[in-house]
Amino acid sequence: MRRSRVSAGLLMYRLRDGRLEVFIAHPGGPWFPHRDHGIWTIPKGEIEPGEEPLDAATREFMEEVGIAPAGPYIELGSIRQRGGKTVHAWGFHGDWDEHEGIRSNQVNIEWPPGSGAWAMWPEIDRAGFFTPESAKARMKPAQHPFIDRLIAALEGVPAEV
Repeated sequence: MRRSRVSAGLLMYRLRDGRLEVFIAHPGGPWFPHRDHGIWTIPKGEIEPGEEPLDAATREFMEEVGIAPAGPYIELGSIRQRGGKTVHAWGFHGDWDEHEGIRSNQVNIEWPPGSGAWAMWPEIDRAGFFTPESAKARMKPAQHPFIDRLIAALEGVPAEV
C-alpha cells in the first residue's frame, strides 16, 4: 500500500508571561531517541481518503499527544518537506499541564529493519511548549514557516488570548 504524501497537523500555542510559546513533539520509535535538533514536528498525520484536512489534523493531534484540541483555528497554509510530503497546518490557542505528560498512540515497527523482530513504540515520545526560537532549533526546517505564519496571524491579538 502506498503511503499518503499529504498530512495535516496542528500548532498549539499559548501566551505565558506575555511571550508566545508553541507546542511541538519529538517522534518516538527507534530512529531518533537521542537526537534533539532538526526532527521535532507539529503533531500531524496522514489524511484518510474522503477526510477533510482540518478533521485529520484534529484527529491526529488527539491520537499523537492525547490532548483534545479546540478551535477557533488559524489557517497556517501548507509546506512541502524535504521528502516530498505536503503538510497542511492550523494554529489554535490551548494549554497543557506538563506534569500530565502525553498519551500517544502506539505503532508496531520492525527493528532493526529486515530482522523480523517487531515491537510497539509510541508515535510521539515527548512534547512541550517552546519559544518560537527554541522550537525552530528543534523542528524540521521545512516546518519553520508555520511558526512565522502563526506569529504574523497573532499580531494585534490581545495578550490575554
